[in-house]
Amino acid sequence: MLTEFYNFLDTWNALLGMQTPSHHRRIMEFLVSVLDTSPHRGLLMAFRHSGKSTVVGIFAACVLYLRPETRILILSAETGLATRMVSHIRHILENHPLCADLVPPVKKEWANGRITVTRPVGIREPSVICQGIHGNITGLRSDLIICDDVEVPNTCNTAQKREMLRERLRELDFILSPTGTMIYIGTPHTLDTIYRTTDD
Repeated sequence: MLTEFYNFLDTWNALLGMQTPSHHRRIMEFLVSVLDTSPHRGLLMAFRHSGKSTVVGIFAACVLYLRPETRILILSAETGLATRMVSHIRHILENHPLCADLVPPVKKEWANGRITVTRPVGIREPSVICQGIHGNITGLRSDLIICDDVEVPNTCNTAQKREMLRERLRELDFILSPTGTMIYIGTPHTLDTIYRTTDD
């Protein structure tokens, strides 16, 4: 499967007249390993301006290319940030040569905040939907949740805000499908970061 994601990434970069940086291939390798390997949980942290959100958007579009029935939730600290990720994914779907069959002839749900690709009938949720951390996610079901910069100064600059953030993120376990994948992308903004996985 990794070869298919590499091909998707390289084809997109070639369309832009670029070669794929080696660290982008490593990021893609990590994302695919999280998707393929139980417990399907991952944390991606990389240096600023490394293009991690760019690669994550390409990854999400490739997931839809390979599995059009996938339901993806983009969650960010603010709705505007999540909307930018959805717009990025939509742009890839509209222009990647492998995705032509995914763009529906009638774009009923093809906007900044939600998109639905051509896929099997009977799926209620959009293919991709976004929310800010305090948005309404009640009743949603997702197969892939991407938490993109949920920890920012406005959500973590007090102990109370950090606890509220953790409580909100715990709700995602009730949204994710039983074999679903959850990926966090971000940078710590406090010593008491949500990204800490050990006591060190």
